[in-house]
Amino acid sequence: MNEADTCRTYVVPRLQAAGWERAPHSITEQRYFTDGRIVVAGTRTARRKHKKADYLLRYTRDFPIAVVEAKAEYKAPGDGLGQAKGYADVLGLKFAYSTNGTGIVEFDFLAGTETNLDSFPSPDELWSRLRAAEGITAPQEEKVLAPGFHSPGRTLRYYQEVAVNRTVQAVVQGKRRLLLTMATGTGKTETAFQICWRLWNSRWNRDGRPGKARILYLADRNILIDDPKDKTFAAFGDARIKIEGGKAPKSREMYFAIYQALAGAEGRPPLYREYPPDFFDLIIVDECHRGSAREDSNWREILEYFSPAYQLGMTATPLREDSRDTYKYFGGALYTYSLRDGIEDGFLAPYRVHRAFTPWDAAGWRPSKGELDRYGREIPDEEYQTRDFERVVALRARTEAVARHLTAHLTKTDRFAKTIVFCVDQEHALEMRTALVNLNQDLVRDHPNYVERVTSDEGDIGRGHLSRFQDVESQTPVILTTSQLLTTGVDAPTCRNIALVRWIGSMTEFKQIIGRGTRVRDDYGKLFFTILDYTGAATGKFADPEFDGDPVQAVEETLDELGATIPGTETEVQPEEPIDDGGEPGVILDEDDKPRRKFYFDGDHVEVIGEVVYDLDSEGRKLRVVRLDEYAGQKVRSLFPLAADLRRQWADPAKRSEIIDTLFDRGIDFDTLAAATNQPDADPFDLLCHLAYSAPLRTRRERAEMLRRDRTDFFEQHGPTARAILGELLDKYAEHGTAQFVMPDVLKVPPISERGNVIEIAQHFGGGDALREAVHQLQTLLYES
Repeated sequence: MNEADTCRTYVVPRLQAAGWERAPHSITEQRYFTDGRIVVAGTRTARRKHKKADYLLRYTRDFPIAVVEAKAEYKAPGDGLGQAKGYADVLGLKFAYSTNGTGIVEFDFLAGTETNLDSFPSPDELWSRLRAAEGITAPQEEKVLAPGFHSPGRTLRYYQEVAVNRTVQAVVQGKRRLLLTMATGTGKTETAFQICWRLWNSRWNRDGRPGKARILYLADRNILIDDPKDKTFAAFGDARIKIEGGKAPKSREMYFAIYQALAGAEGRPPLYREYPPDFFDLIIVDECHRGSAREDSNWREILEYFSPAYQLGMTATPLREDSRDTYKYFGGALYTYSLRDGIEDGFLAPYRVHRAFTPWDAAGWRPSKGELDRYGREIPDEEYQTRDFERVVALRARTEAVARHLTAHLTKTDRFAKTIVFCVDQEHALEMRTALVNLNQDLVRDHPNYVERVTSDEGDIGRGHLSRFQDVESQTPVILTTSQLLTTGVDAPTCRNIALVRWIGSMTEFKQIIGRGTRVRDDYGKLFFTILDYTGAATGKFADPEFDGDPVQAVEETLDELGATIPGTETEVQPEEPIDDGGEPGVILDEDDKPRRKFYFDGDHVEVIGEVVYDLDSEGRKLRVVRLDEYAGQKVRSLFPLAADLRRQWADPAKRSEIIDTLFDRGIDFDTLAAATNQPDADPFDLLCHLAYSAPLRTRRERAEMLRRDRTDFFEQHGPTARAILGELLDKYAEHGTAQFVMPDVLKVPPISERGNVIEIAQHFGGGDALREAVHQLQTLLYES
């Protein structure tokens, strides 16, 4: 009896007998809980296998409590326990079971015990054990198990469900400072909504008074509260209100505000003091790493004023030096879901990084003696580096070089791939927009909004451009230039390119910026994105030991003045160490420490002279910079130490398919490899042997002719028509590769199809089985030498 039979015949009836299908309890069968990591090989993408639990046991619809793994009857009952424990750990469950239908093995994470059972525990038994271990009292039970909000298309992912359940339980049990760390793009807002909804509907509040909780959703930008208020939290209806315009409403239950509105205008008392300190029961602090928790922050006063409230911080930033105040204030993270986790589960898009640089970035820029800027000011005779560009000195030629390189990248890939360009300041974003418009006049004529600037200066107009950029159905704008406005809180699911033209010293800000591209949209073909790094900021972050989700394999190209690749210029590049940028963009200090504007140099001409491409490998680890052919050779040798092992398995069509899938899973696509090595006519097997074992390189046509010449005995086994068909198969292989051996598809195209239908063709070999055997033998002999 196989696994499916075991499930149908034994497991489900025994779970039903234990009461797991009596409401409110339920069984979720064959539940996929990840999407499968996205693997990128060249321009092709594929997903790895999803993680799937055989059975999730739910005490209530929103509260899973155990996982069950079923194995075939002939296996031992505990054979699936390791898998069940692994899934339970990921899903935040305390009970794991393995069964072969007759025997049951339980692992209890609370007690640390492994036990053989005759039957599955009932829902009440498991809940009683969990309650006792975690100290959930009878009055708390109803609120811990309060139902979430359910509507089509809003099913929580497994990690969101873990975060919601842990937070609700912690709040109900009296933990007053809480922190959730979830990577950008993983749904923090939806998680916050479900937490608020369950606490609000269960009538929880801070002091046990009659009525529902009063909740404040707090952030530092309007865009971070307007979207949640109007969309995600719409189910709260008239209970919602935004605190703005100097007014302090008190008649609602779901409040939204930015710190600046609560702090009040200069010369007026702070608006937050119009509320009693104990007015709010719960405060959600979105993007809490950005200032509110710092001890020297004015906004910290707001949180301290409302100290009686429970306070939940939400951030995408793990503990590190620039977020230490956040963790000191809120405490250790109640739950963490990292960028690496999201990429591994397939919920976030992997990415490759193009490190491009001009001579001025590589070696610095120094003005000529007495050089004047566009306003007639003498530029100080100093050596200026990348971190100074557009902060201390604005170099128009460099901005135009970056614009040319970005335009060339889009021309080579997709000119309508949505792209965000992060500039140093609003002025720089304007210069970049002008350069990009002038380089794309052919598209701008038909699409006037092809390139737009979105900064605070644009106000409502800029927000309109941003809204259309976010809309997956809107073709334009395609390129947005910005400085700080889009670093966080902007959901752009079809954004395929992030261009960095300003130095980023903060790992926190870097993660926020690349988060603009990590959304996945399978339905629009958005499965990975590209970071174009013109400053070294991204490359430097990969050297940080605390960074997760590194792009790793790297290939370098050096470009000539026209932007064309110079052959044979691949070199190994080590990432730069991260350096704090510091200082206010666009402002420098003179000898008296007085701020003055940067200098503007409009002369000279410069081009991008080099480019390094980094890719995530299959394990998400960073490798030294190597060429694709070297990388492929290393991977083949690790899988097949001897060429004979590879040849033996490659000759078998079924095993050949497995090898191709395995190599693709490691980022090796044969079309891309053939193009990278300039060997379009090589047989994939010969190309792999050449790269891995330095074997002679043969073309497909050479290998086909060798078979015809050396194995005439094989062809003579068959009649004239069958021999001709086999010869035509070899011709197709020589022209197009081993895909031409797929049966019966190849029999349905000329010239073979001209000999009749599939049945008629098979008769020339003595039937279908004999035809398949002949084609199988043809492939085996093809790789005999």
